[in-house]
Amino acid sequence: MSTFYDEIGGEEFFVELVSGFYARVETNPILRPMYPESDMKGAAWRLQKFLEQYWGGPGTYSEERGHPRLRMRHAGFEIDTTARDAWLACMMAAIDDMDVEEVLRNQLVSYVEMAAHSMVNRPQ
Repeated sequence: MSTFYDEIGGEEFFVELVSGFYARVETNPILRPMYPESDMKGAAWRLQKFLEQYWGGPGTYSEERGHPRLRMRHAGFEIDTTARDAWLACMMAAIDDMDVEEVLRNQLVSYVEMAAHSMVNRPQ
């Protein structure tokens, strides 16, 4: 039985997706200030490993960092709807750059939309 991780292309897919996402973050005036220069590679690694694990890939994220606790890990960042929308725009553009079967794309988009909405921690 294959997982979403396997069906979408495994590690190679997530490396490319996260690379495309962070290429956009680097030039985004809303998101870029949230990422210290010294941690851009670390942030990319964490996102990649989290997504791989979430979608049925290796458990590297939890082995290295423990439970994801996404809301807690993002509590120190002011995430309002403007930041959420900027994050979603970068992620959706990265997804759009990928060659993904529609049913898999729809699953991925549903998840990233839900995750982005759940990270909002500041009223507008």
